[in-house]
Amino acid sequence: MKTASILAMAAALLLSAGCADETITYPDVIRIEGDRFHVQGIALDSEKGVIYSSFTNILTVSDLNGNLKGSVTGITGHLGDIAFDPEKRVIYASLEFKDDAIGKAISHKIGEAGIQRSQSRFYIAEIYVDKITGPDIPLEDASRLYPVAEAGKDYMETVTVKGIENEHRYGCSGIDGVALAPAFGEEGKKEKYLYVAYGIYGDTTRTDNDYNILLRYDLADLTVHTHKYFIHTGNTTYGIQNLAYDSFTDRMYLAVYKGKKKEYPNYGLFAIDMSQSPCTGQLQGVPYHTEEAEQVKICEGWHFKWGSTGLTSLGEGLYYISEDGKEDGRHYCNATLYTASDSPEAPFTRNYDTEKND
Repeated sequence: MKTASILAMAAALLLSAGCADETITYPDVIRIEGDRFHVQGIALDSEKGVIYSSFTNILTVSDLNGNLKGSVTGITGHLGDIAFDPEKRVIYASLEFKDDAIGKAISHKIGEAGIQRSQSRFYIAEIYVDKITGPDIPLEDASRLYPVAEAGKDYMETVTVKGIENEHRYGCSGIDGVALAPAFGEEGKKEKYLYVAYGIYGDTTRTDNDYNILLRYDLADLTVHTHKYFIHTGNTTYGIQNLAYDSFTDRMYLAVYKGKKKEYPNYGLFAIDMSQSPCTGQLQGVPYHTEEAEQVKICEGWHFKWGSTGLTSLGEGLYYISEDGKEDGRHYCNATLYTASDSPEAPFTRNYDTEKND
């Protein structure tokens, strides 16, 4: 794996803006204003010089000074993490409509009636960014939805562990993290695939929810997944919130809300080495899953504060990471520039100390 020996880089990153005589300066911090819900994911569009942000029921488009340029609204479910494909000019996002506490809270805040469990459903939202020409573009006018059937089946299933019936196979709470990345163990890293991560309930009384799960899709066909990978991270609270691939390190980063089981270190961020080839084997603590499953291994974990509400790679070891908060009843995101770190104690280093400059 490459190491990030670039800590002395300048605080601003200059990238081509699509014209030979133009460059875009990427600020240390982009302040993005939200509304009633916290930010779920961020993605950068260097060609247009904008940043996309998911605020649960709104997708915003802002310039690099944080000025709103457009939005997608009319979202009555949970819009989660997002990933941007600059070649297709498409955002891929997780989208949930469900009956649990999260779904009910969203419905209550936006004044919608809650749904029954049998109505819960999960989608990959393919959002066409060039159709976001201003504020309040309806979701149906700028997107196409693809059902994530596998997550729906696992969410609906009831399973028995140690004689106790539990709802939600593997503890599946739906889907959240998404990323574009190559195949595991692939040389050349030419083809991109879409990875969609399960949410996992943080129930400390059961043993079958200690894996995070990734579904892999071919971009040419989002109707069915081609692989289902299990990752033994130990239990997390609601699973992978943000998923991001970095070609510089050839790693996939998994940002989570840390778990509460005392037998695990309960990291907030994990990394997977994409050069590894998946193995097959039995799942630990999952008695109803008797066949072998495809598995990939964590290579490192950290107690890192940020990333669960937004993490996106810019290339060359640089990242925007969401440092979110709430002010006067409204949520905001400070998309903050970070550099990959050589330190074993932290995966990223802030390009400047925002706490001293607030």
